[in-house]
Amino acid sequence: MTLPAVQDRPSPNHGPRRHGGPVDMLVLHYTGMASATAAIDRLCDPTAEVSAHYFVQEDGTILRLVAEAERAWHAGLAYWRGVTDVNSHSIGIEIQNPGHEFGYRAFPEKQIAAVTDLCLDILSRHSIPPSGIVGHSDIAPARKQDPGELFPWRQLAQEGVGVFPEAELDTDRSLSELLTEIGYDPDADLRINAFQRRFRPRRIDGKDDAQCRGLAARYLSLIQEKG
Repeated sequence: MTLPAVQDRPSPNHGPRRHGGPVDMLVLHYTGMASATAAIDRLCDPTAEVSAHYFVQEDGTILRLVAEAERAWHAGLAYWRGVTDVNSHSIGIEIQNPGHEFGYRAFPEKQIAAVTDLCLDILSRHSIPPSGIVGHSDIAPARKQDPGELFPWRQLAQEGVGVFPEAELDTDRSLSELLTEIGYDPDADLRINAFQRRFRPRRIDGKDDAQCRGLAARYLSLIQEKG
């Protein structure tokens, strides 16, 4: 793994982490804006009060906006595995893509290669378990869809970033119970959609069915195996 050169583009939008524990989450986003310039300007605008640690452009260029030791403002109102201050626990990566509002499209191979290398570099320095590698839609399913159904989670898992359920596991547990144990907010709307968007992107209907239960059971077993 050779990490491309990281360029510094400091954002003023950050503060101290609010807990004494280690970073244990990695959150992936898409920018959801019409251009890279617009997204970078917003992430560096003090009046916007949003930021991320890293920004990956479509050509694979990586910008560092906030030092990893600092708390970037990327998660917003969120929940994962009982944690509500996700910003204090996580490193956030913004990935350039217009998103569903401005013409959602596939992520270029060069960009995904850079994202993968960046994630592996981060994981080499922080003890982030597979269960802590999430999309924005996982931690805020009622508000967010990013990085979306076109993001290649399976490909990242094959490279060592997280895990992906390649087959279903027989289970008699409810999908609601499985999703809560995986980490989703038990009270969040659209959490089934978020799970499907990530693990069954061909059909996102928000319905509890046997395939989703099997995939959730398999994913849960994988993250439990990895610790």
